[in-house]
Amino acid sequence: MLAPVIAIDGPAASGKGTVAHGVSQALGFHYLDSGSLYRLVAFKALNTGTGIDDEKALAAIAAGLGASFEAGSIVLEGRDVTADIRSAKVGAMASHVAVFAGVRSALLARQRAFRRPPGLVADGRDMGTVVFPDAVLKVYVTATAEERAARRYKQLIEKGNSVIIDSLLRDIRERDARDMGRAAAPLRPAADAVVLDTTGMSIEASIAFVLERYRQMTSKHLR
Repeated sequence: MLAPVIAIDGPAASGKGTVAHGVSQALGFHYLDSGSLYRLVAFKALNTGTGIDDEKALAAIAAGLGASFEAGSIVLEGRDVTADIRSAKVGAMASHVAVFAGVRSALLARQRAFRRPPGLVADGRDMGTVVFPDAVLKVYVTATAEERAARRYKQLIEKGNSVIIDSLLRDIRERDARDMGRAAAPLRPAADAVVLDTTGMSIEASIAFVLERYRQMTSKHLR
């Protein structure tokens, strides 16, 4: 029997990563931040001068990605790039990279390989619709664009970055449009997903919401 998967999808800055990580810790499950894989492809593309529209070259980077996840760090070809791939520039590039079907196809098997006992919590944008369509629980985490921009603004200010919230709001709306409008695995809730709107919710309450839904699902299967 395959290990159970909780698939958590949603747009940028919705809180899905924080919620997914909290749920994985509470359950003792493995955790997959699928977005980091697209960021790694984007990071390597930027560092090798690969064109943003060169699907064939980007797919080749994805297929040969020498990356590993070690004790909370993300290592690319022997180098710790955990902080590097979190830059706004890499994030924007990752959104463009994710549009290409060739890149998504190249990363599919790598993502599915994270599924192992006792279970997996996977967050991204197509975890429940494409990567793990048989997930025992699918959650679509969202929040208003204004709330998401405010969260991103707070994060960046706390890190000492100078940012303008209006620019962040525009970037979030543009990324939403790209993610939802792409031909390959567009961002959308799975038909059987539970929608969690985190606007005004604490992280603790959001994590508790998912844990309760998971307990309800597992108890239903045991009957």
